[in-house]
Amino acid sequence: MKIVLTNDDGIDAPGLQALVACLDGCGDVVIVAPKQPQSGVGHRITTKDPLVVDELGFNRFSVDGTPADCARIALRVIAPDAHWLIAGINPGGNLGLDVYNSGTVAAAREAAMLGCKSIAISQYIARDLGVDWHVTGHHSGPVLRMLINRPLEDGAFWNINLPHPLRLDSTPEAKDCGLDTCSHHVDYHQKDNAYVYQGCYHERPREPGKDVAVCFGGRISMTLMTIL
Repeated sequence: MKIVLTNDDGIDAPGLQALVACLDGCGDVVIVAPKQPQSGVGHRITTKDPLVVDELGFNRFSVDGTPADCARIALRVIAPDAHWLIAGINPGGNLGLDVYNSGTVAAAREAAMLGCKSIAISQYIARDLGVDWHVTGHHSGPVLRMLINRPLEDGAFWNINLPHPLRLDSTPEAKDCGLDTCSHHVDYHQKDNAYVYQGCYHERPREPGKDVAVCFGGRISMTLMTIL
């Protein structure tokens, strides 16, 4: 089995390194990731400018483009025989309506649009705490391996979010759940002629049983997404 790995944080991001480590033994891994961080670019695609691709090592490529560009280049040029594309591990949640801003989720969505099975995976980060990527990888591996062996219909992909904080001996339940469509509390503070976004990710509205509440409540949220 061949698995393409990508992200929206750049080729050298620790979350991508953790993803590589936790998939050891699952198949042939090909890394195709942005040259520079591309967080929050959504599903932006490059069509008019050339995309520079550098081969950095065996099955390791950087692309001077967006996460969705990486998915396209990977699945049409570099690894057209890939069975899966997995995007992540993102530092920060991609929950609810975040899926429309997230470059991580866009890479998985683009793969699904191109007919490849895919997963986006993110590590929610609780207020004022850091991430232990070894622990995140430890808990990501079993979920990813389980989903890789679960049937997935054409045009569908998984969006996974890990709770925080986690320890090696934590036993978070992995829960199938729907996407929370509650709007963010959005406001702006004016400073001269500029406006600064105001909001607290950790205090966002949430619907019981949906992905935000599941992840914030200490479980791994597994949300089946579709391209339609």
